[in-house]
Amino acid sequence: MAKVVRFHELGGPEVLRLEEIEVGEPAAGELRIRVDAIGLNRSESMLRSGHYVHGVDRFPALLGYEAAGAVEAVGDGVAGFTVGDLVSVVPAFRMGDYGVYGDQVIVPASAVVHRPAEIDAVTGAAVWMPFITAYGALVDVGGLRAGDAVVVTAASSSVGLATIQLVNHLGGIPIATTRTSAKRDQLLAAGAEHVIVTDEEDVVERVLAVTEGRGVRFVFDPVAGPGVRELAKVMAPGGTLFVYGTLSREPTPFPTTAPGRPFQMRSYTLMEITMDEQRLRRAERFIGAALRSGAFRPVIDRSFDLAEIVDAHRYLESNAQVGKIIVTVGH
Repeated sequence: MAKVVRFHELGGPEVLRLEEIEVGEPAAGELRIRVDAIGLNRSESMLRSGHYVHGVDRFPALLGYEAAGAVEAVGDGVAGFTVGDLVSVVPAFRMGDYGVYGDQVIVPASAVVHRPAEIDAVTGAAVWMPFITAYGALVDVGGLRAGDAVVVTAASSSVGLATIQLVNHLGGIPIATTRTSAKRDQLLAAGAEHVIVTDEEDVVERVLAVTEGRGVRFVFDPVAGPGVRELAKVMAPGGTLFVYGTLSREPTPFPTTAPGRPFQMRSYTLMEITMDEQRLRRAERFIGAALRSGAFRPVIDRSFDLAEIVDAHRYLESNAQVGKIIVTVGH
């Protein structure tokens, strides 16, 4: 029997239940994974509470996009994986139907990448979603170049911190925003060239000051909502404002221009990369090489045990973390 986290109704963290179930054998195109570590993401609390981009089709529902472990069983038609392979799971499926909160899980083989032996399970559960999210928008789509200035909002999140590392790795200029000054020093230590505290400073004024009036080639924003009107004012002509989340939950106006600063505003989803095999493999090679060289290193804030999943979700929703929250799985 496997220990798997499921939820039978929408609600707060308390609806999560750790249950013993039989996960069975993988079907065609699937793998069964022995999970050693799980990376938590905001999307999971949003699905659980009924605020995600898609709803739950049926209960009980599964949860979780990101995990690391080893292959236990291989379904028919799956090539490139054998029992015992070290792997990570990336978001390339409809959460709720599949999920990785458990000590044994079944996932589509298309959502699995090989994990180099030198990458431990905690790192393997923390790295792929943040870095593929940043890579996909700024490199695969945007073509980030050395010298490009990038505004990174919600910069203390795991994606924000990964974006700072990615921008630095490619010779860009990361400009981080954070709501209060509590995380300013941590963001500077994480590699941000500039940090703007939005409760205390005028974002437009500061960005234009540090870019000598040029504006930025990219804004990378998971918040959306009415705040994009201000972000539009910091764009350099021909730049791209990527919106990759809806943390605001308020309507997003999607401006297409700002006075004298024509730019593109683009809604971006990680699955643009993970659902395309060729693009995912390019991302896997790029990120894997940077991991092995030490250029990329996921920031881990705190770790919980699988039995503490309710507490882990409460902490996720506290917004106190800087970096990734990990859940470890004992066997």
